[in-house]
Amino acid sequence: MRILILGGYGVFGGRLAELLADLPDLELLICGRDLARAEAFCARYQGKPRAVPCALDRRDIADALRRLKPDLVVDASGPFQDYGAGRYHVVEACIAAGIDYLDFADGADFVFGIDRFDAAARAAGVFVLSGVSSFPALTGAVLREMARTMDIRSIEGGIAPSPFAGIGLNVMRAVVGYAGAPVKLRRGGADSHGIGLAESMRFTVAVPGRLPLHNIHFSLVDVPDLQLLPRAYPAMTDIWMGAGPVPEILHRILNLLAKARRRFRLPSFEPFSRLFYAVLNRMRFGEHRGGMFVRARGLADGRTVERSWHLLAEGDDGPYIPSMAIEAIVRKSLAGDPPPAGARSSVDALTLADYDALFEGRSIHTGFRGEEPDAPLYRRILGSAFDTLPPRLKKLHGDKAARRWRGHAEVRRGPGLLARIAAATMRFPKAAERAPLSVAFDPECGGERWTRDFAGKRFSSHQSRGVGRNEYLLVEQFGVLSFAMALVVERDRLHLIPRRWSAFGLPMPRWLMPYGASFETETGGRFHFDVEIATPLTGLIVAYRGSLEPA
Repeated sequence: MRILILGGYGVFGGRLAELLADLPDLELLICGRDLARAEAFCARYQGKPRAVPCALDRRDIADALRRLKPDLVVDASGPFQDYGAGRYHVVEACIAAGIDYLDFADGADFVFGIDRFDAAARAAGVFVLSGVSSFPALTGAVLREMARTMDIRSIEGGIAPSPFAGIGLNVMRAVVGYAGAPVKLRRGGADSHGIGLAESMRFTVAVPGRLPLHNIHFSLVDVPDLQLLPRAYPAMTDIWMGAGPVPEILHRILNLLAKARRRFRLPSFEPFSRLFYAVLNRMRFGEHRGGMFVRARGLADGRTVERSWHLLAEGDDGPYIPSMAIEAIVRKSLAGDPPPAGARSSVDALTLADYDALFEGRSIHTGFRGEEPDAPLYRRILGSAFDTLPPRLKKLHGDKAARRWRGHAEVRRGPGLLARIAAATMRFPKAAERAPLSVAFDPECGGERWTRDFAGKRFSSHQSRGVGRNEYLLVEQFGVLSFAMALVVERDRLHLIPRRWSAFGLPMPRWLMPYGASFETETGGRFHFDVEIATPLTGLIVAYRGSLEPA
């Protein structure tokens, strides 16, 4: 198969070529207006397909199709919002030449209008799919899975790229272009509009049992889903899609500019795209992780329900996700399962199973969450990951009633003066090789009061499910101090990882946050715990480990 990639040396086109690097039966025509850049990309390309550089202006596409005779054209150039009156020139040329077509279009109007070519594409026996990227191919796959168990009425979603992922200039031009401008969407059951980048919400992307992203600030973006999904789900009353780029301070600056443009009727900021592009691609700090979410509300069995889907991508794997939809279609076509002829959006082009096959072997993890207000505390936080815990952990954490467990513990104390003062203030136990231990778990204020008794030395804490910026975290409170911890399941261990902390309800600096390797597991049929508490200023304060069984 010969694939012509417009913008083949750009961000999305280049990543697509890398994703197809193991397919020797392909030939990739890396096209763009700058032949030198195309040649440089092909020179460093290490894939099995033959990569051929080509100088090509999209206005000359008809002649290039006759000359190069590709089997498939992929438009990875853009920005599709700026294609003007002849925006579908490449689509029309492909249909006329009888060549299949895919694109990465993120312009909502562009993708929404692709249906006008359906009859012509069918007559030519070719497929024309637009918007073949995370929005709406992946979101569409997620919602079709959700629709199996609920009647969807409202949708919220967002994507949070890693700060190290990088952003293409054309994407930056598109985003800055609609900042402060009206964005078509459905609101309150009617066609309406929001203001690009001027409307915001917060959300925590948290795949069950995985380390969640920090609570992220998302702002409204103009993506095809806003117009396509209400057509796919006629009962839908509201839809909102956002992006959460970090660092957040730059994101907030974009918010302010969008609001200023709207209020003072300023012209588009698109001429400053190169400035935004340069700044955003140099301000790289924080966690090298990204994520995505889709949250739907609707009806199931006559009652209101909420369900959410979460995606986490570690390191360099996340930036490839937008290109994976086209990768999936290429692989399915090579296996004899191409899309049917016709022109349409990609909203129903793929399934979650198609994506799962591509995510396998990469550090990309997904999972669904459903609200379970009456479930025990740890199940509400862990979701489906609770069922993967060892039996003794499920028994201890799977009950909402008051209960008591007993066992023994080894206790170590930090030797420093500050550590001893901190341990005495928190009433932590004294050092011991084998101290008798009992722990009482009592329901309290929607959570649990844990009272630990080490040979008569007692201290307690209150555990609850976090809200707001602590969403999907376990919040443990010791007097005036509160610690928000992620519950992470790895093999047979449940790890408790500190993420945020506060004193007297005020957020405290992360660089001062207590740390330590703490986990629960099952050993010899008994509940086993290993807790370590230290701070940057004191070093080790206390560490205790041991086992428990029901009293």
